[in-house]
Amino acid sequence: MKGFLVLRIVAKLLIPYILVFALYVQFHGDFGPGGGFQAGVISAAAIIFYALIFGLPSARRLVPDGVVETMVGLGVLLYAGVGVAGILLGGNYLDYFVLHSDPVAGQLRGIFWVEIGVAITVSGVMLKIFYMFAGRRRRSEAR
Repeated sequence: MKGFLVLRIVAKLLIPYILVFALYVQFHGDFGPGGGFQAGVISAAAIIFYALIFGLPSARRLVPDGVVETMVGLGVLLYAGVGVAGILLGGNYLDYFVLHSDPVAGQLRGIFWVEIGVAITVSGVMLKIFYMFAGRRRRSEAR
């Protein structure tokens, strides 16, 4: 895509807005449609769009495989950690009410961190799947 200057410029303009929209979906998911899963997919789509325009090696330099794999594990650990925190504070697994002295604030805090964990994991998994498929060589190239 090096010869398509307009596409490259438009991509550079659009990608930051796509990432901001992912943050909007993440943080306003409790007020309307959205949340961690949708935000994770949107943020991964921004990186995939970058890879399609600027090439897979550029995307892998921007978000390396190690970072992607860490995202997958970190998001799951964050999600599970919120559940374990509920147990350690005297509640049940993923019992958000015990996370704060005010039960409503505890509920909001717990949901916030769980949704962050979901977004990180989903974004990492989507990027990992893309990297794996996009990095494959065709059968004709392998020979």
